[in-house]
Formats: sequence, structure tokens, C-alpha cells
Amino acid sequence: MLTFSSVNVRNAAKLRKYYKNCSYRLCEYSLGVKLMWKHHFSPTFAQEGGCLIVKSTSHGRTVFDYPVPLNAASSIEEAITAIEDYCREQGICPVFYQVPEEELGRVLPRYPCAQVENNRLWQDYLYRAEDLITFAGRHYSGQRNHINKFRKLYPEAQFRPIVPEDAEKLERFWDEFHRVFHKESALAKKELCYARKLTRQIGKPWLLAGAIELEGRFLAISVGEICGDTLVCHIEKALPDYEGIYPTMVQSFAAHFAGKCAYINREDDGADRGLRTSKTQYHPCAMGSKYKLITATELTRLKAIPTLRTDRLTLDAIQPSDRDAYNRLCLDDVRNRLWGYDYRKDLKGPLTDNYFYRVARNDFKNRLALNFAIRLEDQFIGEVVLYRFDCKGAAELGCRILPEFDGNGYGAEAFAAAADWALYELGLTRLEAKCFKENEASKRMLAACMRPQREDDTFYYFEKLI
Repeated sequence: MLTFSSVNVRNAAKLRKYYKNCSYRLCEYSLGVKLMWKHHFSPTFAQEGGCLIVKSTSHGRTVFDYPVPLNAASSIEEAITAIEDYCREQGICPVFYQVPEEELGRVLPRYPCAQVENNRLWQDYLYRAEDLITFAGRHYSGQRNHINKFRKLYPEAQFRPIVPEDAEKLERFWDEFHRVFHKESALAKKELCYARKLTRQIGKPWLLAGAIELEGRFLAISVGEICGDTLVCHIEKALPDYEGIYPTMVQSFAAHFAGKCAYINREDDGADRGLRTSKTQYHPCAMGSKYKLITATELTRLKAIPTLRTDRLTLDAIQPSDRDAYNRLCLDDVRNRLWGYDYRKDLKGPLTDNYFYRVARNDFKNRLALNFAIRLEDQFIGEVVLYRFDCKGAAELGCRILPEFDGNGYGAEAFAAAADWALYELGLTRLEAKCFKENEASKRMLAACMRPQREDDTFYYFEKLI
């Protein structure tokens, strides 16, 4: 099971070793973005299969970056499988943010019920490094004219790298920039605050920073890092009263730091009209698409719990009128021990008369599980539960019967009916089940309609495939 640690400055080197050679060319696959936005997305990380796995929170939902391999020996397959296993244990479906376009074809076929989004608002602007270093050609004539005007008006202004000893000048620049910052967007204000905090890391070898200075005063700053063949620009800020300052800064920063890079990523525009106009005028060679892959289970297609019928039994939704019998089944410690479940370890809230019915109802409402009531002549005698979906067409099936109805084959009959329905109507491709080794009755029931898969010291495991 994956173990996650918080992303912070203290463990920055662990992430940077992955990002420094990352080929994805998206700004989220950089240490600067992770540190800059850590209070917004609460990123944590783990390592598996020689890959970096980052888990974050977006709008209250757990999301994952696409795994970042360390080298050619790394296994993205192993890392994705670890994410899937983690999500299955947590009872959630994997959601991948920022899947690179070139990796979408690898991951999408894994999930038969996935939804894909590619929001234009968050696409990164990618430029050829040579274009921003030289501004050559007719289509960059506007930028060249602005730079020439700036050089003519402020001939003493010079670009230079920022060093830790510039901390006081940097703080003075931020104070001045705050006074001329007039955007009302809450996100823009957060970004400004986060950017200022990130510049306090200047001096770290991975963080590249430069400023245009005039008479001991910073007029503009840029901060970024190199990831693979791409210089990712995290911060571009300038005092707007100096005409031509922005294209001068863009070219100067690129010329100083991007000489060995193929591309420069100036990040997204965040739906800001001014930023979109400006970034477009620099003629990006491509837009860095960030695919959001939302996986789901076959239960999402199901509007209601169906009714199944066998020769003797009916399987349908658990009803409020089943409450007393259902509580007796759920509170039966002998049955629970053989089923491998102790409700006390999973209790959420007070154990009321409606507790177990409410859990079953909510599990289906959230499409986490499906509980069938097993009925004999309309009387509740047990349940079959379909649960632990893996978003790849598999789920686990369990069955339990009230003790007074044991020994009549009702469990096997209900289990087989639910298994056939799950595979041939719901659309699963694999069913799993297990039983304790001492539970001979369950072993016989499972063996009647499934094939043995493996065993360990505790369980026999079975599966059924189509």
C-alpha cells in the first residue's frame, strides 16, 4: 500500500530528482508549482516502481498526477497499479489530473467507464526556446520594437541573475508590485501571495531567477526551473510603468537560462483575458494539453438496484421493512467472523436501528457497492454484496445467510444469480471472492460457480471471468 508524505521544502530534493528529467513539458510536473501551490492543493507524494506519484486535493476530491519515471528502468505500469490498489482500499475511483497527451493512450484503455476532459483554460503555452531568445522574424517585430524602446528609454537597465543576497531588493519589488496590482480575482490574489513565498527559495540550485535592475532597483523578475528539455517559467512580474519591460524580461530570461532547452513553458492563462492576449502574441508553437481522466465503475450506469429471480429466490433492494432481520444478520459476530468483517472497526456514527440499512443505501447512492436482499417467499433471509470495484471491470462478491436458513443451498443459488447478472448484464469482466480456509461451506459455494485462483495462509481466492 502506498504511503504518502507531504510536499515541502525539506523533501524537495526527492521530487526534484524526478522532475529534472521529466519529459511531459507541463508546468504541474515541476517542483516550483508543487511548492508554490501546496497550500491550495495539499500535495503529498509516494514512490513506486521507480516513479514519483503525487496525490492532491481538488475541490474536495482526491486526484493524482500521472506517474513520473525516474529513468528508463522505471515502471509506469507498476505505479499506476499501485494507485489503483490504493484507491480500491480507500473506496474511491482513481482520478488523474494533468495526464500528458502522449500518455493518454497508455492509460485510457485501462478504464471502460472513464470520462476525459481537456479544459482550454488550463492548457500551458509552449514556445520554442530559440524563438523567445531571438524574437526573429516578422511576426515578432512588435516585441522587438518594444524592447528597442525600453533600451532607448532606460539604457542603464540590465538583466542579471537574482542571488540570495538580493532578498531585501526582492521584497521591495514585491511591495511595489502589490501597490500596482489591481486584479480582483481571488485566485489571482492567491497566486500573487504564493509567488512571493516561492521567491524566498531563491538560492536553491534548481530554482532559476533573474531581474532587470535599474539604479539598484528591480523593475521585473522571472523565476523558473528546467524540467527535461523545457524551461518552465513560474513567475513573470514587472512594474507596468516601464514601457517594453515585459518583452525585455521574457527575452533576457530566455537568453540567460534557456540556451540548452528546446522549449519554454510560460504556463496557463487561468482564463485571464489580458494574459491570454499577451501569451498568444508571443506565438506559442503548441498548447500543452492537460487531460483530466475521471474513472468510474459499472455501477455508475445503473439507475436503480434491479430485481433478479431464481427458481426459489428473489434478489432485490433492501427495504426499510427488512431492518430487524438485516440488523440481526449484520450484528451476528459468528457470521461476521466467517465473512471477514467486523462492523465495529468501520463504524461511522452511532449504531442506530437504521444504521446498516442507511450504510447500504448510501453505498449504492455513491456507487460504491450494491447490496441485494435475498428473499424466500418475500421473507428476507440474507444478502449478496457486490463491492470493491477496481474501475477496470472487476469487483468482489460476497454472500451471507441468516443461520436458520443454512444448509438449503440458498446462498449458492443467490450467489450464482448475482455473479451471472454482474458479468453478463452489468458488464463486469472479472469477479473475485474469497473465504476463510476453515469455512468449508463457503468454499463449496464458491467452487460451484467460480474457479480457484490462489490461496494464502488465511484465505482461498476464487474468480470468474468472461
